Amino acid sequence: MRQLLGYSDNRATEYNFTVLFIWREIMNTKVARLRDFLLVRFRPQGAEAFLYIFPAGRGTEEELAEAIEACMADAREQGTPFRMASVQQEQLEILENLFPCKFSFEPVRNSFDYIYSAEDLVFLRGKKFQSKRNFVSRFKRQQGWSYEAVGKGNLQECMEMSIKWCAKYGCGKDPSMESEQCSVKNALENFQELGLTGGLLRLNGEVVAFTIAERTNSDTLLVHIEKAYADIVGAYPTISNEFLRNTIVTDEAAGQLAVKYINREDDAGDLGLREAKMQYHPLFLLEKYSVKEK
Repeated sequence: MRQLLGYSDNRATEYNFTVLFIWREIMNTKVARLRDFLLVRFRPQGAEAFLYIFPAGRGTEEELAEAIEACMADAREQGTPFRMASVQQEQLEILENLFPCKFSFEPVRNSFDYIYSAEDLVFLRGKKFQSKRNFVSRFKRQQGWSYEAVGKGNLQECMEMSIKWCAKYGCGKDPSMESEQCSVKNALENFQELGLTGGLLRLNGEVVAFTIAERTNSDTLLVHIEKAYADIVGAYPTISNEFLRNTIVTDEAAGQLAVKYINREDDAGDLGLREAKMQYHPLFLLEKYSVKEK
């Protein structure tokens, strides 16, 4: 799957193996291979039909058209209308070229990925990041804070912190939060096998924040998870900044970074999360569309 996803070199969340893997049970995800294309079908709870993503991979226009037609045939076999989710603008153009006037589409704001300049999030320069720098400084003025990379020796502590965080902020009341907790558990339990990287913050020895990410394509780091106790002032911006400084900076004096962009995924329609993501001033939102047959 990673080989086929790599052929597309797509920075969108849906084209990352870890995302497909850790959400597979919640999203009822199934995959198949047709030549050098990866076909993905999923059906979140409550969805009226199976959803397909635009095939990832490589091949001729005829082979791509065949891959899309295979998804359409599968939808018919399942007895549901054909729907595609998270289709990007350039993919819409390809669809229209291969299947003129066959599909209608509409943007789905809740699924837009937030894409940031890696340089912005590492160095937090300028007036627009003044408040973030202030919060980081406030956190670091506390005695007893430390940063370390996530690895075999502290994965269990991250798991325990995640469980406490979930209980503190709404698990048991919010089904979407419980689903997310399941994905976090999957990521942490398979951290090494998935080739993930991460960082954590301690305060007086206790883990108070952690983040998990990975290089997802040729120019982008995808942040899968970021957890911090909201009542600890500055914990969120500090874990983000410390992790990036310790992970993607190859030469700080020269300002050289291993990636150009940071994808912090979508906001799932959570207005509080949307506001928080906008406060980091994304370079652009990666627009995605819902597609259906006319």
